[in-house]
Amino acid sequence: MTPQEVLFTSPSQSPKKALSNVYFNNGNANNNNGKPINSDKNNSRFYEVELGDTTFTVLERYQDLRPIGAGAQGIVCKAFDVEASRKVAIKKLSGPFRNRTLAKRAYREIKLMRLVSHENVIGLLNAFTPQNNVADFDDVYLVMELREADLSQVIKIDLDHDRMSFLIYQMLCGVKHLHSAGIIHRDLKPSNMVVSRECKLKILDFGLARTTGKGSFLMTPYVVTRYYRAPEIILGMGYKENVDIWSVGCIMGEMIRGAVLFPGRDHIDQWDIIMASLGTPSEDFRARLEDNVRMYVEAKEFQKGYSMDELFPDGFFLDQSPEGRQRSSHARDLLSKMLVIDPEQRISIDEALLHPYINIWYEEEEVNGPAPKRYDHSIDEQELSIDEWKQLIFKEVMQYH
Repeated sequence: MTPQEVLFTSPSQSPKKALSNVYFNNGNANNNNGKPINSDKNNSRFYEVELGDTTFTVLERYQDLRPIGAGAQGIVCKAFDVEASRKVAIKKLSGPFRNRTLAKRAYREIKLMRLVSHENVIGLLNAFTPQNNVADFDDVYLVMELREADLSQVIKIDLDHDRMSFLIYQMLCGVKHLHSAGIIHRDLKPSNMVVSRECKLKILDFGLARTTGKGSFLMTPYVVTRYYRAPEIILGMGYKENVDIWSVGCIMGEMIRGAVLFPGRDHIDQWDIIMASLGTPSEDFRARLEDNVRMYVEAKEFQKGYSMDELFPDGFFLDQSPEGRQRSSHARDLLSKMLVIDPEQRISIDEALLHPYINIWYEEEEVNGPAPKRYDHSIDEQELSIDEWKQLIFKEVMQYH
């Protein structure tokens, strides 16, 4: 779907009621690839569909498969669930048993998706495999709710304050829910968020459970996609939950500007762009860096940085009325608190949800819904064999049979 296919109608319409101002091309939900569907058939029956270079072997209840995306973790198609009479997304994990790292990641993803339950986090509807025993087990399929557009498409359209603040509010609600389970998303980006025509946002592809530690400046481990990566990760420092707040700030800035905020070519260039935009960090922050990293940072020419008024002038916002300019001022103030290089000074999730730009949407049951069970981080410390991970994953998938 092109950005032009995601259309907004009346900006006066409340996004909480609808971004049905967003038009989605639904296609023909009843196309079943010419295969007759017998609702009495056993759900264990599978059939194969070739999608590009990949073969999907899926339950017969899922028909009309069409590819919609691919990434490092897997290939995703949309399908029609004839039993539930709704569209779904089916993700085939890419080679989950090629090595122990991928196997652990697959187990973690399934475990986390089963753990969380919030309207702003994508839900796991089903999991299956065409193999019926551990010895043959090789393919893992995850079935999720389908959303026809991701945020990277919506970002390309000019957003008024209502829609922008409502989308940020939902991001914060979903991230807060993940944090309450001890889960840091660590890869928040527009393509990892989907939006419905009712303006409902859901976070997906939340991968790794919370870990902390230090890494080399020149060998920073991949965690967050570079453009949305917090300074403490770039600089190899320990990090905590508010790395996700930095990412939300980068996404919000992109929604306003219509372009990536810190488009670094590599992680060193990324840091240089951040410092040029926001200024050289404080001496207190620099003192907490590893010696070699601190020397690099302090060897760079001092950067004054730019104010939020300069980075996000009124011209970037749609509403130029007195009320609109006031809300633009609130948006800049929120950004000034999220896009803070020193994580010790960065705004918290709870503080962000109470910010004037966001709290117009605040509802207690959305912000503080039932907390999920805490994620068992001991699994991150285990060094199991591929076969042991395979057994654990097979057991998880069988829970859905």
